[in-house]
Amino acid sequence: MKRIHLLGGVAIAVSALVGQAAWAEKDKSIESIEEYRQALKDGNPAELFQASGEELWKTPAGPKNASLERCDLGLGAGVVKGAYAQLPRYFKDTNKVQDMESRVLTCMETLQGIDTKEYVQAPFDTPKKNDLNALATYISGESSGVPIKVSLAHPKERQMYNLGKRLFYYEGGPHDFACATCHSQEGVRIRLQELPYLPSAKGAGSAWSTWPAYRVSAGQMWSMQWRLADCFRQQRFPEPIYTSEATIALSMFIAATGNGAVMDTPGIKR
Repeated sequence: MKRIHLLGGVAIAVSALVGQAAWAEKDKSIESIEEYRQALKDGNPAELFQASGEELWKTPAGPKNASLERCDLGLGAGVVKGAYAQLPRYFKDTNKVQDMESRVLTCMETLQGIDTKEYVQAPFDTPKKNDLNALATYISGESSGVPIKVSLAHPKERQMYNLGKRLFYYEGGPHDFACATCHSQEGVRIRLQELPYLPSAKGAGSAWSTWPAYRVSAGQMWSMQWRLADCFRQQRFPEPIYTSEATIALSMFIAATGNGAVMDTPGIKR
């Protein structure tokens, strides 16, 4: 009987050592990934998109030959600094909750007289969408270092947040996937990319604060709308309409959950 107890104790000790070794290896992997990311940040190509976006923001265009410099992103006409950190939000003039990209489309219509249907319908990684990605990069970059502060004070903001939460957990498609399938566990990653635990303030904050981001593996600049569209693709869902209520609701859920995190855009990803 003593021998059995002894063997049991040895087994437990070995198991504990294996577990400790696995955690140590995991910590080492996470540390290496973080070092890799820091190296990527040095000379982030997103800076080129940021400069391009600023030029697009300030250059007159459209039938009205006007720039976007009087666009109200929520902090007053023409105020860009810190605006992205408070989006999505409710806008009285449209009576809608809008994210950054849908709001820019509104300004293009009202200030420049541009018919934005072609922008909405254009595939990603085409000139029209790339212009919007550049604008997203510029506007988000103007909130770098600013804490996320997304309001849920207006009834439509709370409604959009609740819709986004429902969509996050909604399972569908041929494999019964949901956003939560990948993003409702701590410490999970796919290849070198961590999958943040989005229902938590920490996970949502780390995710929201680093998009738009330059995708090194694709050589492309992705806005949050593009990121969400790709998530729908991986879930085997139909591609959502650009700046649809569904994508804005998911953005609202992630952004508001991540309140307090500091914006660190434009980001860079594997």
